[in-house]
Amino acid sequence: NRRPQGQALMAQDAALALMQAHGLWLVGPMAVIEGPIVTVIAAYLAKLGYMQIFAVYAVCVLGDLIGDAMYYWIGRLGPALLPETWLTRLGMTQARKLSLEGHFASKGGRTILLGKWTHSAGLPIMLASGAARMNFSAYMAYNLLGTLPKTALFTLVGWFIGSAYAAVDTWIWRISLGLVVGLAVVLLAIWQRRRP
Repeated sequence: NRRPQGQALMAQDAALALMQAHGLWLVGPMAVIEGPIVTVIAAYLAKLGYMQIFAVYAVCVLGDLIGDAMYYWIGRLGPALLPETWLTRLGMTQARKLSLEGHFASKGGRTILLGKWTHSAGLPIMLASGAARMNFSAYMAYNLLGTLPKTALFTLVGWFIGSAYAAVDTWIWRISLGLVVGLAVVLLAIWQRRRP
């Protein structure tokens, strides 16, 4: 159990050293891949004087949105690359696809915001929005709406307690997992009430 935690700490230490050496040129691409902890570390480096805090915020927002767009297009174009038998095995029947499209047409905005703010549910929701062919402009608008406060929160966390970035990363994971579990319990309760 300690070994993976140690490896994660080494990776975070390496990210800190790389961002310190290369600045925003590296923060941007790293924010595309893993926005929250990169934002925390970059904001901590801004507090230490290595970067400008508003530039960190802007680059992290942009990186997060680029990542969101990539996941959307993977979800949208990916199923077309898979054979029909694989899609069926994965549960993507025509009926499910129509149901998914209907959900994102009527509740896509709420679903995107939920994915952004729970973090753990974000990737599957973004892939699903692409598979459902949600309007891309609306998808990006809701992502921007969710990204601005989320990135601001992680920027503040980095500024004020960024020196504890390893603990912050653990808490990001724990809180997002807790939110997903809590959401699952609420949805299950709602589903149970609506059953005849």
